Amino acid sequence: MPTSHRHPPYPDGPFNYVEAVANATVAARSAVDPDRGYEPGEYTADAVAHSAFVEEGESVDEDSTEWKDLRDAERVAQLRLLDDIFGNPFQPASIDPTWLTSDVLALATGIYKDHAFDRMPILADALQEAGCDNDDILNHCRQPSEHVRGCWVVDLVLGKK
Repeated sequence: MPTSHRHPPYPDGPFNYVEAVANATVAARSAVDPDRGYEPGEYTADAVAHSAFVEEGESVDEDSTEWKDLRDAERVAQLRLLDDIFGNPFQPASIDPTWLTSDVLALATGIYKDHAFDRMPILADALQEAGCDNDDILNHCRQPSEHVRGCWVVDLVLGKK
């Protein structure tokens, strides 16, 4: 039998709803199976998917293909976001100061200030022209997925922690 939920609208917006569902889900599932070791991202994705249904005024059938596809897409989006912010924590990149030319710094500053992440491939070209041969840095700048403020390459170039 499919599990369906209908939630009231949340006056404080969808993010409070997402947080409430994620917290409730973690608490409930941990109480049922405390030894499983649930992952917070699993519940955040569920909560975001729930909020998408709620905003449309639909009930949530967690056994439906639509629900599973939406939840899985949200999980992928969250993983990409984490990758953009943190990169590979097992192979942290470093920047050679000789790569920090005026062009590289101006591009990175503009990307950061203007949220102009569509300029990331241009930053990759500028870094490469400055002598950067770090594939992780160059490939990250050229990847087609969405970048956000806090992107590890921009922060690395600008010396942000």
